[in-house]
Amino acid sequence: MNDARFLDEVAGTLAGLPTVEAVTLGGSRAQGTHRPDSDWDLAIYYRGEFDPQSLRDLGYEGEVSEIGGWGGGVFNGGAWLRIAGRPVDVHYRDLDVVAEQLARAESGEFHIEPLMFHLAGIPSYLVVGELAINRVLVGSLPTPGYPEALRMSAFRIWADRAALTLSYAEHNHAPRGRAAQCAGLLVVAACEYAHAILAARGAWVTNEKRLLDRAGMRGVDDTIAGLTGQPGVLTEAVAVVRALGTTTLRSMHGLAASSAASGSADDAGVGAPGGAAAHRSTKA
Repeated sequence: MNDARFLDEVAGTLAGLPTVEAVTLGGSRAQGTHRPDSDWDLAIYYRGEFDPQSLRDLGYEGEVSEIGGWGGGVFNGGAWLRIAGRPVDVHYRDLDVVAEQLARAESGEFHIEPLMFHLAGIPSYLVVGELAINRVLVGSLPTPGYPEALRMSAFRIWADRAALTLSYAEHNHAPRGRAAQCAGLLVVAACEYAHAILAARGAWVTNEKRLLDRAGMRGVDDTIAGLTGQPGVLTEAVAVVRALGTTTLRSMHGLAASSAASGSADDAGVGAPGGAAAHRSTKA
């Protein structure tokens, strides 16, 4: 069975499950960056209640979680399957939750929640980004742009978190030679900077796999590789990651230095997207 027929048949089968109204293809295959062995990432959009047993009853090889089985929140579960010899991930997407997060994103509101395998956690607007970039196979879904209000708020919140994460590493772990804890926080901060950078660009993020590359933060690898348990080395590493993040932010068109109050994202030496003009537009 060729890939096109495979995708058509699986999408049609998933769309036939009770309460499912739409099916999408996401991940690298939707964006044309996949390898021959890449997973097939499919999402089923349901309204009301979805019973995972209906997916189990299809008889596919693999593991099917309950609703909320992957930690709850917006990324509320799914399945790891093997279908016709191909690895397939199925994600559950509640249409009411997606609509709520779309409305929040348009107002510049979101929250960050933990998710297995994601170092910095995921923003609730992840499910909005999926609408924007995934390929609809069955049904109809909105295709939102990146809201200006979200661009502003996400930039500030993620940059603020990066600055605070590095400050904690600098003052609590580096002086005591705690290399493991320091390394962990450095990578988390790099991911937080990357989220800030991509938010400022108005670029959606749906996972962390290529997050550092897309944001120009891949240089953190060399810093992590050179860590030792010496306090001086750890303190210098904090400074290097901070400089990498803030320099990347400053280099972007429309980002201006600012002197906001201590403890904000601007304390790291960067301002909001669009500079003063952007501030005026949000107050209008």
